[in-house]
Amino acid sequence: MTRLIVIVLCVLNLFLSACTGDKAKELLETAEFEERQMNLPHAKQLYEDLIRLYPSSKEAEIARTRLAQLDTKP
Repeated sequence: MTRLIVIVLCVLNLFLSACTGDKAKELLETAEFEERQMNLPHAKQLYEDLIRLYPSSKEAEIARTRLAQLDTKP
């Protein structure tokens, strides 16, 4: 019974943490990760998505800067 309670609490915790995140920040972090992994097409797409979905956020401003820098790379 204790095991079942622990499992239910873990699932509930995961559900609640997924609902409370800052989506713009998460998207920026994912794009930055993809960039570090040299997956530049995916990073660019994520930066573009971030700008489209959250145009007035501080993360969008960072994404615009990174996207401009990536576009100037050979």
